[in-house]
Amino acid sequence: MLTVGVEILGAFILDNYDVTERHHAAALLAEDFPDELEDLIAVLNGFRLKGSYLVAGGNKSPIALALDAAFSGRGWHEKAFDIEVTVDGMPTLAPTHHVDYFKNRVAVETEWNNKDPFFDRDLTTFRLLHDYNVASLGVIITRADELQQLMNELGRGSSYGQSTTHWSKLTPRLANRVSGGCPVLAFGIRRSLYDPAV
Repeated sequence: MLTVGVEILGAFILDNYDVTERHHAAALLAEDFPDELEDLIAVLNGFRLKGSYLVAGGNKSPIALALDAAFSGRGWHEKAFDIEVTVDGMPTLAPTHHVDYFKNRVAVETEWNNKDPFFDRDLTTFRLLHDYNVASLGVIITRADELQQLMNELGRGSSYGQSTTHWSKLTPRLANRVSGGCPVLAFGIRRSLYDPAV
């Protein structure tokens, strides 16, 4: 029997993103969520790290806006979840959790340049949503470590430091099982996707 792994994502994604998974997330997508897998592949195949994205300011990065447009165009939307925990009929915890994009039990978070504890928040949210049988798996899209050199070359290196969200801050958290038993598929945007002409 063949084992389904990240190779189902295709050569373009494997060549242009760092990729890792936990708890057979790629196989779960392929077998139980083929439409969502198709969406994810299309979004990642179509994404380019435009030079104009890296010089723009504003509250929400153009990178996040581009991913928003790509996911929302395929029916994915931000989703908030109100979770209430009760003990002997009394509410003891009522946290609100949200994910950037959600569709048919698949949750996606994008972390381009936040403080690295945001990864803990994302992975904990995946764990809770999985534990409460709301989400079957989570996906994180962040930046590969190699982009730091590009940011340095563009004079933006001070804005993208070691304490912000990037691949090397994510993978130890995955190894330490912050996401619990929730399957997670993670992508790091590589320099090969950079297009300075647009």
